[in-house]
Amino acid sequence: MSPSSNASEPSGPLGAIVTGGTRGIGREIAVRLAGAGYRVLVCGRRQPSDLPAGVSFAAADVREPAEAASLVSTAVSLFGRLDLVVNNAGGSPAVPAATASPNLVTSVVRLNLLAPFFVAQAANAVMQAQPSGGLIVNIGSVSAFRPAPGTAAYAAAKAGLETLTRALALEWAPKVRVNTVTAGVVRTDDNAAHYGDEAALAAVAATVPMGRMATPADIADAVLLLASPLATYLTGSSLLVDGGGQLPRYAETAHPAQP
Repeated sequence: MSPSSNASEPSGPLGAIVTGGTRGIGREIAVRLAGAGYRVLVCGRRQPSDLPAGVSFAAADVREPAEAASLVSTAVSLFGRLDLVVNNAGGSPAVPAATASPNLVTSVVRLNLLAPFFVAQAANAVMQAQPSGGLIVNIGSVSAFRPAPGTAAYAAAKAGLETLTRALALEWAPKVRVNTVTAGVVRTDDNAAHYGDEAALAAVAATVPMGRMATPADIADAVLLLASPLATYLTGSSLLVDGGGQLPRYAETAHPAQP
């Protein structure tokens, strides 16, 4: 599965990085990439107690430019190449905009916007020198255009990530493709705690036209699609994975007359 759009196909196993790949969506992406034949390096600030087969770990805080560059160097040392980067690390607590501290706002923007930029810069330098180029996939959020209360900094950062994707795709083509997987509501251990008990999760799922929240596997599938030969002309694109969005509030009370 070559992630590039160039005529020169890579030889041997492909190398990938998944930031924040030790749990949740990132871990599922790493597992699926390893199953597809990639050698995968995940990062975090603490090493997990278990790693899936075919997945290596490097301690890194990708909010720091030097550590982002070191992560890319580690991948190249391990794999001899770097074909795919998934900028998955992100997130934010829900905090009202009126009381969000400057430190919190700065930290959220650094993690969700600046860190992907730093990792992408380092990865691009490697991929541009490879005959087969490479692919960068940013994991975005529908909060970029449908923010919820308490997510002002996060939503603004994710909106910036959507624009960053298009800007980098413009500058780095044709060797390096850059796309976003824009996730809707995804059921993970973290957001289960955020939304509440099973009844609350069922109520959220009922607002999605597909009748359920996304799973980490749904997001991983989208990454695999973008890395497949079916997507070699896609760059600067945002692949929306939200089950059709969410039903508008008026639909809960509107009862159109039947013909």
